[in-house]
Amino acid sequence: MASTGIANQMDIDEAAIDEGLYSRQLYVLGHEAMKRMAASNVLIVGMQGLGVEIAKNIVLAGVKSVTIYDPEPVTVQDLSTQFFLRAEDVGKPRAAATLPRLAELNTYVPVRDLGGKQGEGITPDLVKGFHVVVLCNASYNKQLEINDWTHENGVLFIAAETRGLFGSAFNDFGPKFTCVDPTGEQPLSGMIVSIDKDKEGVVTCLDETRHGLEDGDFVTFSEVQGMTELNGCEPRKISVKGPYTFSIGDTSDLSDYKTGGIFTQVKMPKILDFKSLRESSKSPEYFITDFAKFDRPVTLHAGFRALSTFVEQKGRLPRARNEEDAVAVVALAKELEQEIDEKVIKELSYQATGDLSPMNAVMGGFVAQEVLKACSAKFNPTFQHMYFDSLESLPNELPSEEDCKPIGSRYDGQVAVFGKAFQEKIANHRQFLVGSGAIGCEMLKNWSLMGLASGPKGIIHVTDLDTIEKSNLNRQFLFRAKDLGKFKAEVAAVAVAEMNPDLSGKILAKQEPVGATTENVYDDAFFDGIDGVTNALDNVKARLYMDQRCVFYRKPLLDSGTLGTKGNAQVVIPDLTESYGSSQDPPEKETPSCTIKNFPNAINHTIEWSRTQFDNLFVKPVQAANAYLSEPNYLENTLKYSGQQKEQIEQIVSYLVTNKPLTFEECIVWARLQFERDYNNDIRQLLFSLPKDAVTSTGQPFWSGPKRAPDPLTFNSNDPTHLAYIIAAANLHAFNYGLRGDTNPAIFRKIADSVIVPEFTPKSGVKVQISDSDPVPQNAGGDDSGVDDLTSALPAPSSLAGYRLNPCEFEKDDDTNHHIDFITAASNLRAMNYNINPADRHTTKQIAGKIIPAIATTTSLVTGLVCLELYKIIDGKKKLEDYKNGFVNIALPFFGFSEPVAAKKSKYGNVEWTLWDRFEFKNNPTLQEVVDYFQKEHNLTISMVSQGVSMLWNPWIGKKKSDERLPMKFSHLVEHVSKKPIPPHVKHLIVEVMVTDENDEDVEVPFIVVRI
Repeated sequence: MASTGIANQMDIDEAAIDEGLYSRQLYVLGHEAMKRMAASNVLIVGMQGLGVEIAKNIVLAGVKSVTIYDPEPVTVQDLSTQFFLRAEDVGKPRAAATLPRLAELNTYVPVRDLGGKQGEGITPDLVKGFHVVVLCNASYNKQLEINDWTHENGVLFIAAETRGLFGSAFNDFGPKFTCVDPTGEQPLSGMIVSIDKDKEGVVTCLDETRHGLEDGDFVTFSEVQGMTELNGCEPRKISVKGPYTFSIGDTSDLSDYKTGGIFTQVKMPKILDFKSLRESSKSPEYFITDFAKFDRPVTLHAGFRALSTFVEQKGRLPRARNEEDAVAVVALAKELEQEIDEKVIKELSYQATGDLSPMNAVMGGFVAQEVLKACSAKFNPTFQHMYFDSLESLPNELPSEEDCKPIGSRYDGQVAVFGKAFQEKIANHRQFLVGSGAIGCEMLKNWSLMGLASGPKGIIHVTDLDTIEKSNLNRQFLFRAKDLGKFKAEVAAVAVAEMNPDLSGKILAKQEPVGATTENVYDDAFFDGIDGVTNALDNVKARLYMDQRCVFYRKPLLDSGTLGTKGNAQVVIPDLTESYGSSQDPPEKETPSCTIKNFPNAINHTIEWSRTQFDNLFVKPVQAANAYLSEPNYLENTLKYSGQQKEQIEQIVSYLVTNKPLTFEECIVWARLQFERDYNNDIRQLLFSLPKDAVTSTGQPFWSGPKRAPDPLTFNSNDPTHLAYIIAAANLHAFNYGLRGDTNPAIFRKIADSVIVPEFTPKSGVKVQISDSDPVPQNAGGDDSGVDDLTSALPAPSSLAGYRLNPCEFEKDDDTNHHIDFITAASNLRAMNYNINPADRHTTKQIAGKIIPAIATTTSLVTGLVCLELYKIIDGKKKLEDYKNGFVNIALPFFGFSEPVAAKKSKYGNVEWTLWDRFEFKNNPTLQEVVDYFQKEHNLTISMVSQGVSMLWNPWIGKKKSDERLPMKFSHLVEHVSKKPIPPHVKHLIVEVMVTDENDEDVEVPFIVVRI
C-alpha cells in the first residue's frame, strides 16, 4: 500500500449502486472516493461498543472488506454498548459472536474474523496486508508497538478509546498522505466582468456576486474573450483583494481582455505529514472539539496515558468512584504533565470502567469517518490527537462509590458512571420519538443499550408513516433486505427489543404522522403520558409543528439533523431556552423565473426548467383533461378563474383530440416535435425578439454578463442526448395514455428521422420578460379569442365515459420509469442551447429530486450528541449553561458547541413572561369571565379575542352581538362563531387576545388556554 493513502482504483460494485444502496452516500463522497474505498481492506481490533460502532459505519459505507479481531470472551457488561451481542453470546469470543450480525449489514462488503486465542493480543504480523488498522481501547504500549510497524510500512493507523464520558482518538496516516479534496464542498465558480492586464492581474466578478474564494485557492477559466490564454489554463493561485475581486498574478504578457469569462475553483491535492504516535506524543498537535474547554486536551493527553500505566501496574482499571485509585491516576498523570486539571483526571479515573452507548456513537461516528478518509483520500483527516468529553452530562447529585459498583447487569457500564439510582430514572423515562429513519434507528439503538424505558413506568412511542426502501439500508441500520416494504417504526421497534429484551412491550410503534389531523391520537392524555419528545425528522414543517406542541405541553424537545458530513443537535427546555421555531434559517435564495425561462447560465437553472417541463408535459395537462372528463361544468367553474382560459382549453383539446396517440409510434413522433419546439423553435423565437447584437437602453450589449446568448439545436438521432430525450419523452407520453413503451434505439432513430417537421417562422411583436419585476408579456395570440371554437372541438365528457389518462407522479428512485432520464436529457439539451456544461444523471437526480446527501457516520455522531443531552433532561437540570447545542462538520473536521439561546423575555406591567407562559382557565368559562379577569387581576382591557381563524369578539361587532356573545360559555361561543362543532377529542382551546393597559397602550401577553 502506497504511503499516499490512495488505494489502487477499482470499480465500486456497480450492482450496489444500481440497486440504490449507496445513493445518498454518493452525493457525499462521489464516485472517485467510493472507488478508492472499494479497494481498501480495514482491520478493526477490539469488538466492544466503540469497535462495533466503527465497524458498523464502515461496513455500511462500502469498503472492500472489514476484518475484526477480538478473541476475548463476551461479558454481561458488553451488552451495555455492543448492539450485535445477545445474552446467549456471553462467554463466546467477541469477534466470533459479532461476525454474523455485522456481516448481514451489507452483502457487498465481506466481513471476516481474524481469529486468535483468548489472552493473545494483536501483533505486527497480524496487521500485514491491510490498508488501515484501527485499535480500540488498546493499551498505550500496544498502540506504540503496532503504530511503530504501520508507520514504517505505509499502513494507515488509528487508535481510539472511550472511558465513560471521555473519548480519545489518534491518527497516523504516514509521512506523505495525499488528501485529494479537503472539504468536499462543490468548487466555486462565478462570472467575470473584467481582468486587468498587469503584474497583479486583478479579476473583478459580477456585481452582487461574491466570489467566496480564500487566499491560496486555485482557479482556472473558461469562456474568456480576448485574454483567451486563460481558458483552460493551468490552475492559478489567487490572492483575495475583496469580496468581488481577486488577483491571479502577472497577466501583462497575455492578450487584451475583451469581455465575459467564468472562473472555476480547482481543488488541489494536499500533502499531509503525520508523525508516529511515539514521536507525536512528545509535542502533540490537538484537534479542539470544544473551544470552551481549550486547555482540556493537555489534561486528557496525560490522563489517558496515566490510565494505561495504572492498568499495566495493577492489572485492572481504576474502580468506579474510588478515591484511592483516582489519587494514583492523578499522580501518574502529573509525572507526564504538571499543568493538569486534577478534577478532570479524577473523573476520568472514576469513570474508566464505564462504557456508554452515546459516547461510543460520538467517537465511533467520528473515527469511522477518519477510516473512510484514510481509504478514500477525501476530506481533511484529524491532525493528530483528538479528545472529547461530556462531563456536563453527569447528574447534579453525583453517585457514591457504593452506588456505582457492578451488580452483574447489562447496564453495569452505565451504572459505573451514573450510579444505580440514576439508572432507575433512565429506566422509568417516557419518550416520544418522531421518525424512525436514519436518525431514528440510531436513537432507538442508543436508547435500547441505555435501558431507556426498560423499567415498570417506562415507555417509548415511535411513529413513522414511511415504509422501508432499498436506499434506506445504507444508513438505517436496523433494517435488512427482508424488511423492504414494511413500516419503519414497526421493524425498528422489533429490532431494538431483540437487542435488549427489557424493552419488549415497551416500544409502541405507530404510523400516524404528527400534524393537525392526528391531534385525536396525540392528544392531552398522550402528552401527559410522556416526559419529552425527540425529533428524527427530515422536514422543517413537521419540526415546527412538534416544536409548537412541546411548547404548549411544556415538554423538553431534542432536535437534530444531518446534511452529508454536517450535523447539528438542538435542545429545547421549558422555561429556559428559546424554542426550535424561535429562530429559523433565512429562506433559500430563489432563482428569478425569467432566468429559468429565458436566461439560464448554470446547470441548476436548466435542471429546474426541465423539472417544470416534466410537470407541464406529463402531469398538469393530463390532470386538466381528467378534470374536464370527471367534473361537471369544469370549464365554467375552473377555467374562468385561471386567467389562461384559452391556453388551458388548447391543452385539453391537444391531449384529448388532436394529439391523442393510438400507437407508440405516434408517441415517438410527438416527442420529436416536442424536441423541435423546445430546443429549436423557441430558441429561434427568442433570438428573433432579442438578436445576438441587441443592446440595452444604455447601449451595452444585451447578451453579456449573466445573460448567455443561446443557439438552436438541430436534431441528430446519433447524438446520445438527443436520442435519450426522444426515448424518455415518448415513453412518458405513452404512459399517460396507457400505451406500451419501448427502449430499442433503432426504432426511435428510424421513426424520429422520418418525422416531417413543419417549417418554423418567428413571429413579430413577441415580447420577452427581461426581469421578474417586468409585467408578464401578453403576446400576440395570447387573448381569449377563439375560445368558443376550441370548446366546440372538445368531445362531450359523456362520450368518453370512464376514459381517463394517467398523470405521472414524479418518483426519483425508480430507475425504470424514465422520470430522471427525461429530466437529465431535457436539462442537458437546454444546457447545449446555452453552452452550459451538462450534468450527469447522478447530479441531475440529486438536484431535481432535492435529495439530501447522507452518510451513516454523521448520523451516528449527531445521535450520540443528542443522547448526551438526554441524560441531562432525565436528571432535570435547571441551568441554561448545563445544556449544549452542537454543530459538527466531520469533513473538515469541526466541532462547535454553544449554550442554547435563552427564551426571550417580554413584559406587561411588572410581570415578565416568555413563550413558555400562558393564562389558563378551567371549567369552560364565559367570555365575560375572561374579560373581567384581565381587568380585575391585571388592569388590562381586552380589545379583541380570536381562536384559530375565528374572530370571537371585538368592540366593533355591535352591542347586540356583544351582549349575545359575552355570556356564552367558551365552547358554545367558538361553535357559534365558526359554525362547526368542536371535535370530541378536543379538551382545550388555544385563544389569543389583544389587550391595552391603563394608558390605552397595546401590550403583548401570553396566549390563553381554555379548558372545556
